[in-house]
This record gives sequence, structure tokens and C-alpha cells, in this order.
Amino acid sequence: NLSRADLSDTFLHNVNLNRANLHRANLFRANLLRANLSHANLREANLIGADLSGANLTGADLSGAKIGFPNKVMVKMTGTILRGAIMPDGTIHE
Repeated sequence: NLSRADLSDTFLHNVNLNRANLHRANLFRANLLRANLSHANLREANLIGADLSGANLTGADLSGAKIGFPNKVMVKMTGTILRGAIMPDGTIHE
């Protein structure tokens, strides 16, 4: 349970956070390169400036997560797996 944890500026490469509770966690500028965040609760988390390149977010819940500003995404997601993830606006990624 990492709910409301301050993980800003952390290096979490290849970390296994499968089914982790990161509700309202501060992941500002966190480096989650190739992290396993499948089925994680990222509701209302601050992901601005985070690097999720190659991360697995299969089935993750990002409802209400902060990912940037209107018309500008501020999260790096190169090669991120988003199959079945609930996006910040509530839509399910296919």
C-alpha cells in the first residue's frame, strides 16, 4: 500500500508493483522504466513528468490521474503497454 506516498524523483526501474495501491501517490518525475504496474490503482496519482517507457499498465486504473495540462501530456509513455487500462478520463484503452 503506497497510497499517498511521495515517490517524486525516484528511480523505480523494473520494479514489480503489480496490483499496488498508489492512489493519490506523488510520482512527479519518477522513473518507472519497464516497471510492472499491471492492475495497479493509480487513481488521482500525480504522474506529471514521469517516465513510464516500456512499463506494463495492463488493467491499471488511472482514473483522475494528473498527466499534464489541457492539450499537453507531460508523461513519457514510449512503448508502454496500456491494454485494458482505465485512462484518466475514464475511457478504457484497447
